Amino acid sequence: MLKKIIKPQTVAALLFLPLAIVSCKKEEKKTVTTETHPANDSVKTAKTEEKIDYTDFNIFSLSIISSAEKDSDMDIFISVSDIYKGEQPIPTEIVKNHKQMSYEERQHFELDAPSRKKLLNGIHLTENDSLYIYEYGSNQLQKMPIRQLKAVAYLSPYTDSEDLDPDSYMMGFQVATHQKTTEYDRYTNAIAYFGNTNPFVENKMKAVKWQKADAALSKKYFTHSKLAPGKTYQAQYENLTYYLQDYLEEGNIVDRTLVVINDHKEKIAEKTYSLAGSDGGEFLPLYGIDADEANVFQYTGHLFKGKPPVIFGFMAQSFGCPSISFLDQKEKDFPINCDNRH
Repeated sequence: MLKKIIKPQTVAALLFLPLAIVSCKKEEKKTVTTETHPANDSVKTAKTEEKIDYTDFNIFSLSIISSAEKDSDMDIFISVSDIYKGEQPIPTEIVKNHKQMSYEERQHFELDAPSRKKLLNGIHLTENDSLYIYEYGSNQLQKMPIRQLKAVAYLSPYTDSEDLDPDSYMMGFQVATHQKTTEYDRYTNAIAYFGNTNPFVENKMKAVKWQKADAALSKKYFTHSKLAPGKTYQAQYENLTYYLQDYLEEGNIVDRTLVVINDHKEKIAEKTYSLAGSDGGEFLPLYGIDADEANVFQYTGHLFKGKPPVIFGFMAQSFGCPSISFLDQKEKDFPINCDNRH
């Protein structure tokens, strides 16, 4: 996602980072992408001896909370507010007395023991579960017991801090505190999961590096569009070739369609990313075309045990949240809960 910081009250800032996953129940959200499922085929699926139950997976963004001051420390935080069920666990005295508190006091606090228990119950986790953070860009895996994580609340940057109620807060777990701004990139390409089993396939993700492709491929692989075709790009992963087609309206890119071809020259997936109805969304730069290796957004590969390859990172959302897509017609996208309160 785009690297931007929102500054509420010029004191604290929130930056939504890529992805985190928690094993709790939540209804699926609509995304701004459209998808078609072409010819039947199989793609390579990551082999594993462990069987992971993906029924109740929920995908989350990681957030950075920081002071507006230059070179200030940062806190790494995962909000679970989107999937929390039940009465808000924010202590009543916080809401009742917030006008007598300083901004710093009401902007961030640790939940007391009863509130922590209420939070865990509301997202179906226990103290015996763990947080797994997989930094897929560098192939680093961390495991943190939940009992060692602080349950915290941060004031939403979209909230009027002078008129608070329990819904004004983002609730979740603090992953790290007082991180230097130089550590930012470590958390840019990371994904996490709360549960009792590591679901991640390690060392099988890679950045998608695009190159320009022959314009004739547009007619060969892409379905007809009323929009004018623009540039065509291609990339490779294992036995799969990815083609990406720009579509233009008045000279501007408004749609991008991804087609995936296997080594039998068969189309196994097709997905369109559109600015239409995205409420301020924009296309992210393509590595190899208009972004260098320091600004990689599209990643692909085997990420989840027992699942087909994934791909993500084509759009930045201003309103709403993005998704992880599988390169298999039988698999639904994993929508991301990013606690976006625009």
